[in-house]
Amino acid sequence: MTTTRTEAIREYVKGALWLLPVLGVGLAFAAGTVLTVVEVPEDSILYALAFQGTPDDARTLLIGIAGSVITVMAVMLGLTVVALQLASTQFSPRLLRGFLQDRRNQVVLAIFVTTFVYSVGGLFTVGVSQGERVQDYPRLAVTGALVLVILSLLALVYFVHHLAHSIQIDAILKRIEATALQNIERDVPRRRQAPGPDAEPPVWAVAIPAPASGYVQTLHPEKMLDVVTAEDVVLRFEPRVGDHVIAGHPLAWMWRSSPEQPVPDPARMRPFVGHAVRIGFERTHEQDASLGIRQLVDIASKALSPAINDPYTAIQAIDRLTVILSALATRPLGEVVEVDTAGAVRVIAPGIEFAEYVKLCCAQIRRFGCKEPAVVRRLLRMLDCAAQMCSADPARSKAIAAHVQLVLEDAERSIVQPADFDIIRSEGKTVMARLTS
Repeated sequence: MTTTRTEAIREYVKGALWLLPVLGVGLAFAAGTVLTVVEVPEDSILYALAFQGTPDDARTLLIGIAGSVITVMAVMLGLTVVALQLASTQFSPRLLRGFLQDRRNQVVLAIFVTTFVYSVGGLFTVGVSQGERVQDYPRLAVTGALVLVILSLLALVYFVHHLAHSIQIDAILKRIEATALQNIERDVPRRRQAPGPDAEPPVWAVAIPAPASGYVQTLHPEKMLDVVTAEDVVLRFEPRVGDHVIAGHPLAWMWRSSPEQPVPDPARMRPFVGHAVRIGFERTHEQDASLGIRQLVDIASKALSPAINDPYTAIQAIDRLTVILSALATRPLGEVVEVDTAGAVRVIAPGIEFAEYVKLCCAQIRRFGCKEPAVVRRLLRMLDCAAQMCSADPARSKAIAAHVQLVLEDAERSIVQPADFDIIRSEGKTVMARLTS
């Protein structure tokens, strides 16, 4: 079973820019060591392809490669910083993690580091032996440096191409949408059932405090099932994935059926809870489907600010939100309940209900974009698409209808021209008729 520590390491490695370059350093030393001891016969085909210059030519070549590569690396890192700054200020600061986790950028950086280390390492063996100049040198190893230079040149061209495309708003929105849909497919369709009236913590419930402050990154209620069943208690987690917790505040509640029955010491249960909940300094996409929604809403809100005034970008973000909300409309949402073999509720983990997802997708954009008819119409389209996906669920239809009404009321107060609002009123009536039919 995957532990929270394993999850944390895996998530950290995904965004570690240093990992692949360090592996490249090891690969450079290994390749250099092997190629240095390989002797190429003069009648071999490899000899004709190997570097044909003198030892001084080879050392000059390696010095030139090392100097050029380190210069290009500095430029490349500068371009990366500019791209990160642009994405942070123009769109949302919550996008930086996605750029850091871009495996293609990590591979390009690793190629340059490998080339630099390989060339510098070659200076210790090419044309020198025990401090004395020699005429023999590993020609195949020098040829390897030339191959790495060509590979680095191709990687540079690809990096510029990839960087120019990755900071385009369409590519950013697509990446956020794909990540959110992946999280929905992987984590949202977990087994759910009604927890029952005895699932709320009674007054005699004992709190298990949070060990540290931060955001709940992952929560695995199934890991607590065996423990709480053996202790004959019911455990309910207090925060949801993505919520911020404070050290010492309740992370979970534990109780038995009556106050006369003593519950286990919370200190004894704390290590088990620590294996089920991971708390970190930032939110991650692992189980947090609402983080992708938050990023898209941030982009739309910034686009609608007076400083930027870019309603089309906001419309594009709403289109991506429409896809995500429509996917959520068909999923079981809310609390996750784990039961024992007898069918008794043992572990309850809170979740986000559909109505809250609708509010998260719509409310902030509605407040910032209620003056722009095109944005309002896109919001109505988003709610209409979600309504069609969950038409058989009265509770979800009611939640959508409430936000349709809010959109219409804010638009009526903010849009000056009656002709602009008439179209919105007509579309709003169509959506409401579908919801109430």
